[in-house]
Amino acid sequence: MIYKVKIKQNIETVKQELEEKAKAHGFSILNVYEFGQRMEDKGFPIKKNITVYTLCNPRGAQQALSQIAEISVYLPFRISVFEEDGVTVLAIIGIEEIVNAVDVDERFKSFILLIHENLKRIIHSWDS
Repeated sequence: MIYKVKIKQNIETVKQELEEKAKAHGFSILNVYEFGQRMEDKGFPIKKNITVYTLCNPRGAQQALSQIAEISVYLPFRISVFEEDGVTVLAIIGIEEIVNAVDVDERFKSFILLIHENLKRIIHSWDS
């Protein structure tokens, strides 16, 4: 499942502010992937302005990887920023379905869902 929100701010403002907003919620940005540039460099240009940020919450990653090694396929967390019909969109993976599909204790589930809520807070921080 993909969780996405549409916001009023322009895409360049979001790109400039994302690192600060992520940090305020316990995440650091590991990498930035400008897909337009990368695809063009490979000879396969795209017309959309799509940027993906990989984010890490070290405490969350440690807990998750210690409990469920398979969750590593979903890490680091990603926030995708792109335009759709002239509107800025932010998207993340909906981790709820993933966590509910594995056999882990409720305390761990609650912890991971809190981390996911913080990701949602980041992408909703432009709502006001």
